[in-house]
Amino acid sequence: MARALYIHWPFCAKKCPYCDFNSHVRETVEMEAWHEALLADTRHEAELAGGEKLHSIFFGGGTPSLMPPALVGALLAEAEKLWGFEPEIEITLEANPSSVEANNFTSLASAGVNRMSLGIQSFDDDVLQFLGRLHSSEEGQKALETAQKAFDRVSFDLIYARPGQTEAQWTEELQRALAYGTGHLSLYQLTIEPSTRFASDVRTGKFTPLDDDPAADLYALTQAMTAAAGLPPYEISNYAKPGEESRHNLTYWRYEDYCGIGPGAHGRRCGMATTRHRKPENFLAAVAKSQHGIAEERALSLTEQASEALLVGLRLVEGIDLARIEQRFGIASSNLIDTAKLELHQNLGLVWREGERIGLTREGMPLLDALLGDLVADELVSA
Repeated sequence: MARALYIHWPFCAKKCPYCDFNSHVRETVEMEAWHEALLADTRHEAELAGGEKLHSIFFGGGTPSLMPPALVGALLAEAEKLWGFEPEIEITLEANPSSVEANNFTSLASAGVNRMSLGIQSFDDDVLQFLGRLHSSEEGQKALETAQKAFDRVSFDLIYARPGQTEAQWTEELQRALAYGTGHLSLYQLTIEPSTRFASDVRTGKFTPLDDDPAADLYALTQAMTAAAGLPPYEISNYAKPGEESRHNLTYWRYEDYCGIGPGAHGRRCGMATTRHRKPENFLAAVAKSQHGIAEERALSLTEQASEALLVGLRLVEGIDLARIEQRFGIASSNLIDTAKLELHQNLGLVWREGERIGLTREGMPLLDALLGDLVADELVSA
């Protein structure tokens, strides 16, 4: 049964040019309608996947810090009534570091949020302008300081491997980030996603992405600096002090059940894959009609589940336990992994194996996508 809950708030003040998440800009948002719709969607999931207390709740988006704190509090109260909370539940909310949103941090903490994830993205105003961000470097720093006073646990995001970025520039910026002493950092290489404005800009020659080799050098630098600062990587883009890893992230990457509510939210519960309507207006209409926002719900075969468990689990530094996956899905480990390719990549130093547990080495992590295609057995990939 589900022990984690994801709540998607789809609205943003502006669509960032690199973003391919389900986010929408609207002049007005009918908060009362959203209040009722999200509560109804939550109740529907609890009816199907209740029974165990929640250990994590994650408000993602979009920009959930644009939600009224009262709505956040109402959703948390409903979730606690429906599922119950474990004593040390982690409740994370993503926020943009504008001064308007930072003013709500204390209220959000009072509503029950105990972990903040800030979209800082850069400490350089020119870079923030390139990334289409609405906040300034000064606003970002002030918001981070405000968050550290309001919440016991704070994480923030930075985007690196930007066009023309040098190792010296990234070293300076990452040193600045590490100096804040937060227990968690999400450090993402700039990826040009299809159907984003940046994809159009690259096609029309407005800028050229950083080449793979210098990007790999920046990744290696990131690994070394974070480890030296006591925030080793636990996933390809996420770094934390021991015990400060994001519980929501680990739920997803360890392929444990979670319910997803709100527009465009995905869920995995009881062997079912769920997807909500992406467009906010369609989501509201679906809830009005059916008391939930599900656009698609289908049973996953054991083969599909095993494949997904491998694909997300190999992102983790801890790797995956083949024996556990074999036991869980009833598929022999020899049918999960291409053993010849596994041995090849072990010999190349890209993959490690300890008994039935396998994972990618530090040298293998930058080659994640290619290695996944090689390691996972063909019959699982095509499932």
